[in-house]
Amino acid sequence: MALVAGVDSSTQSCKVVVVDTVTGTEVRTGRALHPEGTEVDPEAWWQALRTALDAADGLGDDVDALAVAGQQHGMVLLGRDGRVLRDALLWNDTRSAGAARDLIGELGLAEIVSRTGSAPVASFTATKVRWVRDAEPDVVPAIAAVALPHDWLTWRLRGFGPDGESPLGPVLEELVTDRSDASGTGYWNPAADAYDLPLFEHVLGRPAREAHGTHGTHAADPGAVILPRVLPADRTAGAVHPSLTAAGDRRILLGAGAGDNAGAALGLGAEEGDVVVSLGTSGTVFAVAAEPVADAGGAVAGFADAGGLFLPLVATLNAARVLSSAAGLLGVDQGGFAELAVTAAPGSDGVVLVPYFEGERTPNLPTAKASVHNLSIASATRANLARAAIEGMLCGLADALDAVRAAGVRPRHLLLIGGAAQNAAVQEVAAQVFDLPVRVPAPGEYVARGAAVQAAWVMTGSRPSWSVDAADRPIDHRPLIREQYRTTVGSLRF
Repeated sequence: MALVAGVDSSTQSCKVVVVDTVTGTEVRTGRALHPEGTEVDPEAWWQALRTALDAADGLGDDVDALAVAGQQHGMVLLGRDGRVLRDALLWNDTRSAGAARDLIGELGLAEIVSRTGSAPVASFTATKVRWVRDAEPDVVPAIAAVALPHDWLTWRLRGFGPDGESPLGPVLEELVTDRSDASGTGYWNPAADAYDLPLFEHVLGRPAREAHGTHGTHAADPGAVILPRVLPADRTAGAVHPSLTAAGDRRILLGAGAGDNAGAALGLGAEEGDVVVSLGTSGTVFAVAAEPVADAGGAVAGFADAGGLFLPLVATLNAARVLSSAAGLLGVDQGGFAELAVTAAPGSDGVVLVPYFEGERTPNLPTAKASVHNLSIASATRANLARAAIEGMLCGLADALDAVRAAGVRPRHLLLIGGAAQNAAVQEVAAQVFDLPVRVPAPGEYVARGAAVQAAWVMTGSRPSWSVDAADRPIDHRPLIREQYRTTVGSLRF
C-alpha cells in the first residue's frame, strides 16, 4: 500500500493526514497547536509540523510523498542568513488596512485589479510588506526574501534554513511556492502566470526577482529581493531531507503545496463549476473556474487554484460566529439552537437579522453592527430569532455567490463545508436560500487532504480521483427569504 501525507498548517494548528494513494482512505493523523495571535514566530509552525508528523507516526518507510497547504497571505521576511527578520504577520492582522488604502490611492483600484486579479486588502501580503516599509524602515534593507507560510515550511522540509540550524543552510534560491498561494500575495498576476515585479518594487521600494533554483541562470541584480519560484501543480518541489525521515535514507517527494482554500477545493474534488461555501468563524465562497477573474469592483479576489485553473473567492467576516452569538442570546447550545430554528417557517415570519456582528469585509462595512428588524408581538419568538440568524448568515453568503456569478462564473452545484455546515437547520435553510443543489460533505480535514492529493499527483504523475462522502439536499428555493433580506439591508444606512 503506497501512502502520502498532506499537511494543513492553519492559523490555529497543524494537521497531518496520511492517505492511501489508491483509495483515498485516511490511514492515520496527527495534530499540534499553533500559538494564538496575529503575528507569530514561524519557528512555532516548524515545531508544530514536526510534532504533528510524529503524532502521525512520522515519515517512516511507508510514506512516499508529502505536500503542505497553509494559511494564505502571511508574510515571512528572511535575511541573507536564512533567519526570520521579524515575526510573521498573519492574514488576520489588520494593521495594514491603511497600507491597502494607500496603494489604491497611488495606483488606482482598476489598475491593481487588472494586474493582480484582486483588490488590495489588509489580509494580503503586499499590504503587509508596504506596512513594514512605512512602520519599520530599519528592517527593509535586511530583507533578502519574502515567503509565505507554506513556502517556508516546504523549504525547511527540504533541509534549508538558517546557518547552523539546518542541514543545507540558507539557500534562498530554493524557495518555491504554487500558483494558488502566489495569487494571494497581491503582487502575482494569475492571468499572466507571473509576478508583477514592478508592482512589488512599488510596494517595498526595492527591486525583486523570482528565485531560479541553484541550477538556474543567475539574475542580473543579486541585491534584488527573492520571491519563491512558482511551480505548477504536477511539479515536484524536491524531496524531504533524509535527516527528517525515520530511516535517514528514504526519498520522500515534496509537492509544491497550496493555499488553504485551494487545498480544500482539491481535497473536495471540486471541478469547474463547483462552488464551495465554507462556514468557519468567517465565511468564504469560492468556485473553480476555467478562466481568470478580475472583478473591477474588488469584491471577488481573482485567485488561481491548485490544479491549473482559477479560484475566484469572496470572503466575509461573519459566518459561524453569527450562530454562536444568537445561540448565546437565546440561552441554548447548538443542538437546541437547531431545534428552535427548524420549528419556524421559512422567512421567520418577516424577522430579518443583518449579520454584521464584526463589521463586514464583503460588502466593505468595517464599522457596521448586527441588527434585528421587523419584530412584532406575533413574530418576536425564540424560534424566529434562531431561524433569522441562519437566514441572515446564509443570505450574506448568497450575496457573495452573486458577486462570483457577476464575475462570469457559471456554477452548477454547491458544496457546503465547515463546522456550521453539520447543523441540520443550516442544511435545511441553505437548500432554501441558494438556488443550486446543495451537497454537504462528511466532516473532514479537506485542506490537508488536498495537500495529500497534490503529493499523490507528483508521485504518480496524475491527479487522483478520491471519492468524498456527502449528503445531497435537493433545491427547495424560497425567494422570499432573500427578498426580505435585500429590502431590509437596502433600507439601512451604515
